Amino acid sequence: MIDRYTLQTGSMDPQELSRTLVDITARSQELVNDFVSREKSAYRIDVDDALHLAGMFQQLASRMAANPVELAQAQIAFWQDYMQLANNTAMRFWGQAGDTVIHPPRGDKRFDHDAWDESPIFDFIKQSYLLAADYLHSTVRNVDGLDEATARKVDFHTRQFVDALSPTNFIATNPEVLQKTVSTGGQNLLRGLRNLLDDLAAGQGRLRINMSDTEAFEVGRNLAVTPGKVIYQNDLIQLIQYTPTTEKAYKRPLLFVPPWLNKYYILDLQPHNSMIRYMVDQGHTVFVISWKNPTGEYAGKTFADYMFEGPLAALDAIEEATGEREVNCVGYCIGGTLMGATLAYMAEQGDERIRSITFFTAMLDFNAPGELEIFIDEEQLDNLERRMDSQGFLEGPAMANTMASLRANDLIWSFFINNYLKGDDPFPFDLLYWNQDCTNMPAEMQTFYLRNMYQENRLKDPGGIVLEGVPIDLRRIDMPHCFVSAREDHIAPWRTCYRGVHLMNGPNRFILGGAGHIAGIINPPSMTKYSYWTSPETPPTAAEWLDTAERHDGSWWPEWNQWLVEQDDRQVAARTPGDGKLEPIEDAPGSYVKEKA
Repeated sequence: MIDRYTLQTGSMDPQELSRTLVDITARSQELVNDFVSREKSAYRIDVDDALHLAGMFQQLASRMAANPVELAQAQIAFWQDYMQLANNTAMRFWGQAGDTVIHPPRGDKRFDHDAWDESPIFDFIKQSYLLAADYLHSTVRNVDGLDEATARKVDFHTRQFVDALSPTNFIATNPEVLQKTVSTGGQNLLRGLRNLLDDLAAGQGRLRINMSDTEAFEVGRNLAVTPGKVIYQNDLIQLIQYTPTTEKAYKRPLLFVPPWLNKYYILDLQPHNSMIRYMVDQGHTVFVISWKNPTGEYAGKTFADYMFEGPLAALDAIEEATGEREVNCVGYCIGGTLMGATLAYMAEQGDERIRSITFFTAMLDFNAPGELEIFIDEEQLDNLERRMDSQGFLEGPAMANTMASLRANDLIWSFFINNYLKGDDPFPFDLLYWNQDCTNMPAEMQTFYLRNMYQENRLKDPGGIVLEGVPIDLRRIDMPHCFVSAREDHIAPWRTCYRGVHLMNGPNRFILGGAGHIAGIINPPSMTKYSYWTSPETPPTAAEWLDTAERHDGSWWPEWNQWLVEQDDRQVAARTPGDGKLEPIEDAPGSYVKEKA
């Protein structure tokens, strides 16, 4: 059993091994030299951030020292489990069966390789790690006396530390990597070094792990290919109108307001999973905002600018293009937050052009806003603002890395193993290609958003924020509204999103999709994946809603489309881009979406 996974080196040519090791050493030196040459322009860890982290763990150590009995009990329990593991492993070496002390958590794919169970050595390594991880997590989570915010941050950073030290992340303790190293004569490590150098170059000195085959996709070639035209643009947006596929279209146009943290084509990946194409095929005249990828020149762009130059400008353009004043609108993620504020602003102005609103994974009340909350405190915001002030924007890759750290095993370490240890190229995956095609965020807008929404949670309060002199009161919104959230969403938790249902007036609906922030929304009927939940009622709390909800298999898209049609089922002749007063500027997907961060 041991030989199968640890001693299969007899077939390796010693001279080949020597040459490989020399080559690895040479490439390693090249990597070091390359890193040093880039260090001056590379991102650096802010000393203030390090001190902030140290301060949190000092608080943790102080609280642990105040209760030595509980700490000692935890250590005793850990060593009892560890000794049981050692005993079981010894029994396996003698050919006897040994009980498993600890199993990987459900859904943990790191230990799927057969060797982690079949080899006594690797099974011991795996269980030793899992015991230590469980001990660390349970210890920091059970410390009394820490305030809730500090406890969440300590837990998060402990998880980062524990994830990084997984035996799967090291050559000598990953059986799959060891096997590949032997079978390729170490060529996988050389390929991994080349991949590492390529990713450092792509990140201009900072490691930017490639999650998808970058050669497999291109926006406008096999992503964002639904036919349409850019019919309007300003400094901040391009507005795309899509070519109809039906003879008749619903009278009300449909406007998508996507987030500007990423690019709009998450709604138009490929024909088989494009929400935009699906809605066009259902007979809607579809428009989507494509946001500009801002540079330092956009530093002064405000949240109000995003409102005026975004959805409000789009509504004007839609009326010119179609002659229609009444529009159905969709706001996705931060685009939904913007639409909440925009609708309240429009209500104060007596502007009733938007006749129904759908919110995709969007928060209006930021109490319990998900795991991103751990990055929102005064010290961290001050540091972030200083960083943004120096260049005028928050770099898209920095935000992408923050998001990835929330699911480090899936979005960082799995690619670290695949790309650098196994030396494989990443698998072509449209969603992950989109995920790493990130955008920058203007300093003024981002500061307003983080402080007023995440830190102070002011949008839910009447007059809590003021846009261009107008107090924003969500209670002024009175129209049919539908919230669509995802059950496993860690960025915009569905229970938090649910509270938005009752912050405004009018008939309401709540749909809960399966999966997470992205997969829970991009779930077309053709894929027959996941499930969704609906209820005819919207009681005061999310828990009450779930008690009344009914589970359905498949995609929620048809159900939501039916809800839209019920708002106004009148039809007109289908509208082709350019038929109205606005001449097409260029073909979809336009040029803004192709700008790189």
